Amino acid sequence: MQHLVATTLTSFLIGGSVLVGSAVPAVPGGTFFAHPQPDRHGGTGQAQQLTRAWVQLWNGDYTLAERIISPDVRVRAALLDGGDGSAVKGPGGMVDLVGQIRSAFPDLRFDVEVGPIVDGDHVVVRWVANGTYGGGFPGATAAPGTAVRFTGTDTLRVKRGLITDYWLNADTLLLVTQLKVTTAADR
Repeated sequence: MQHLVATTLTSFLIGGSVLVGSAVPAVPGGTFFAHPQPDRHGGTGQAQQLTRAWVQLWNGDYTLAERIISPDVRVRAALLDGGDGSAVKGPGGMVDLVGQIRSAFPDLRFDVEVGPIVDGDHVVVRWVANGTYGGGFPGATAAPGTAVRFTGTDTLRVKRGLITDYWLNADTLLLVTQLKVTTAADR
């Protein structure tokens, strides 16, 4: 079982996101994060706008990718295929990444628990994800329709209003436990 957990933790979670329930306000020139000014909570209005768009992207609004993702984005996350995220290229690659996770959890929704926290050109959010398993997760023995809930943290580097780097840290152990993931050796 420990091998299963280690393998799954290094090969699954594709991406995380957050949800802040309102629409993304229009920003002239599409710039969300040019010169942030901290608000009384340590965040910025620009970071909040960017976070809303980031959340909406992860919740299926793929039209936002071009507005917030740099063509040179660097993703640092353990992916389903065992990759490290370096194969994700530009806004289209991010849309593919989001689509891949949503294929196993089509109604997955993310809510912000903490943040955005701004430190220089970095924005950090802690999120909780809730949804329903739709099938297709490698090794999952849970029935489609199983409710899932897990948490994580996204760290974004923003330059010239676009996300240039994305780090993901998610509780995949909690997720694979809910999905009752097994390996052939466990069966």
